[in-house]
Amino acid sequence: MALRQCAIYGKGGIGKSTTTQNLVAALAEAGKKVLIIGCDPKADSTRLILHAKAQDTIMSLAAEHGSVEDLELEDVLKVGYRGIHCAESGGPEPGVGCAGRGVITAINFLEEEGAYEEDLDFVFYDVLGDVVCGGFAMPIRENKAQEIYIVCSGEMMAMYAANNITKGIVKYATTGSVRLAGLICNSRNTDREDELIMELAAKLGTQMIHFVPRDNIVQRAEIRRMTVIEFDPASKQADEYRTLAKKIVENKMFVIPTPIEMEDLETLLMEFGLMDVEDEAIVGKTAAELAV
Repeated sequence: MALRQCAIYGKGGIGKSTTTQNLVAALAEAGKKVLIIGCDPKADSTRLILHAKAQDTIMSLAAEHGSVEDLELEDVLKVGYRGIHCAESGGPEPGVGCAGRGVITAINFLEEEGAYEEDLDFVFYDVLGDVVCGGFAMPIRENKAQEIYIVCSGEMMAMYAANNITKGIVKYATTGSVRLAGLICNSRNTDREDELIMELAAKLGTQMIHFVPRDNIVQRAEIRRMTVIEFDPASKQADEYRTLAKKIVENKMFVIPTPIEMEDLETLLMEFGLMDVEDEAIVGKTAAELAV
């Protein structure tokens, strides 16, 4: 099969890196050859695959050696669970410089040094939060990733972030082959969450590719720096990630999305009873004033 390059976006704290690593582990278990590239300065995109606190990043190693040209591929590319290849872009010290530049430098280095081997089936870019500007848009802007998956939940800000990300996709889809491939709902156990995300997906012109239920086994595996696939392969949650992996392998729905306005998002939340009907009379009123 031809190499498929996928980027996973989503609001910070939504469980994007955890979902990505469990998905990649399920793909590797199914015999796929996968490269995962962490595009987050936290460098936590590969730790469950490598059983490590954090992988040495391309940017930190480049700083140590003098420049990225002084690095060898084996310095930055590690092999973890079931042969998954792992790299972390890293970034500058907090408060210094643009972290997005690390993503650009890292991807260019990996390409030039032959990390994208001929027998690779998938490359996954795990991209920082809901930032779709500058360097963090690199996988979209430079046409590296053709498939974009957005991890979200039934919480308002997660949906808001998902909608924002689709605006970034639209911007670059017109000049390249990047497409939205679906929403992954990482459940927060909110009311009617699966229906809500399916409805949001429909408005964005895409699909909810899978609903991942909430299960504490994910946290128990993470404490051991493992994916659920490796920690408890017989668990129901491991099967959820296998189902997600299978759906992604078989996915054929790649679209230029249709972002919605904030008012439409609020209307959707009102329809599902997750947000009070807007009442201008209460805007800016404190609890004490409302009690009068």
